[in-house]
Amino acid sequence: MKNFQRKDLMFSLCGLNCELCTMKLDNYCPGCGGGAGNQGCAIARCSLQHGNIEYCYLCNEYPCEKYKGIDEFDSFITHRNQLKDMKKAQKIGTEQYNSELIEKAEILKHLLANYNDGRRKSFFGIAVNLLDLHDLKNIIEQINSKTAYENLTLKEKANVAVTIFQTVAEQKNIVLKLNKKHAKK
Repeated sequence: MKNFQRKDLMFSLCGLNCELCTMKLDNYCPGCGGGAGNQGCAIARCSLQHGNIEYCYLCNEYPCEKYKGIDEFDSFITHRNQLKDMKKAQKIGTEQYNSELIEKAEILKHLLANYNDGRRKSFFGIAVNLLDLHDLKNIIEQINSKTAYENLTLKEKANVAVTIFQTVAEQKNIVLKLNKKHAKK
């Protein structure tokens, strides 16, 4: 969309954690307002119409009709914490929120570099998005302690990591799969 630019390309206008998106990690998308991102986005158009606000929660009309059911289905990144994450960013400030995003992004990069057997990128992306930073740090400690002194293959390391993530997620009632919208018949 012409003239749509944003300063913060880590946390989207609508509350997605772009910094934790596997599309962005692979350099397929710079994030909304980063040039070649989702320039046809209705929420980006709305931002321009409302004074080019940086985050929807800054709008007098937030939450508007566009947010009804927005977190029910995912795209290539999970939308489940979208509203919750916007509320958190608003509460603690975007600088602090982005600081946490950077820590989470480092954890995601660590997981992808050391525990991705070629089939875990989306899984780790979802897990890092949905679990809080404290839990992620504990999980990394557990993974490292279970794999450090073993002579495991990458596939075995990936299985250890996935098992630990699944266990913690189940305890928190979190499902580590994308919620796909069913195709209309």
